[in-house]
Amino acid sequence: MLMGFSTSWSARRRTLYSEAAYALGIVALALGTALMERADFGLSMVVAPAYLLHLRLSRAFPAFTFGMAEYALQAALLLALTLALRRPKRAYLFSFITAVVYGLTLDASMALVALLPGGGFAARAAFYLAGLPLCAVGVSLLFHTYIPPEAYELFVKEIAARTGANIHAVKTAYDCASCAVGVALSFAFFGVGHFEGVKLGTILCALVNGPLIGLCSRGLEAAFEFRDALPLRERFERKKKR
Repeated sequence: MLMGFSTSWSARRRTLYSEAAYALGIVALALGTALMERADFGLSMVVAPAYLLHLRLSRAFPAFTFGMAEYALQAALLLALTLALRRPKRAYLFSFITAVVYGLTLDASMALVALLPGGGFAARAAFYLAGLPLCAVGVSLLFHTYIPPEAYELFVKEIAARTGANIHAVKTAYDCASCAVGVALSFAFFGVGHFEGVKLGTILCALVNGPLIGLCSRGLEAAFEFRDALPLRERFERKKKR
């Protein structure tokens, strides 16, 4: 069973299939982002530009959702990556499919979270404190699957591989660039000094997100043995190189 958890007696860990980790990771990441959006303390630097794009364009086009902004921006990022490297890969297409799946799940999560009661400071703090670790768990789960990730993670990996730079340094540079873009879009769309999407919660997320993801990954690896339920890993690995 794809979602099955079978006991591994030798390692005293349960088996979590990587395909299930992909699905659970998408749901956890989308739900965590929706909770942080409801808190309105600031989103992560990575998703802030897409959120600001959604806020601005939804004024003229109410049907333009946060999820749509996510995969529209990721499509542009994949196009920029293709032009920069001058070598399109099939993995980019699968990465976009992941972005669309995530975007649809995000919109569903936004609708679900909107039904939750509470608008005071305590409720908002609870939403943020629930959303932040959920996002970390989602990213950790996605790290344990062979299915191509969203464009954000793929962009960092590809640039690091092409330039030979340390991937953590590239990730830090990308996060800083995303933060700068978020601030610039907030000022451009809503006026200088008016912050939307990028707030104090964004800074807190930037400080704790990396260590929190590492902690979640270690916890998952201690509790589960990740295996493939479907014989697709080699196919995806070949397509990543094309």
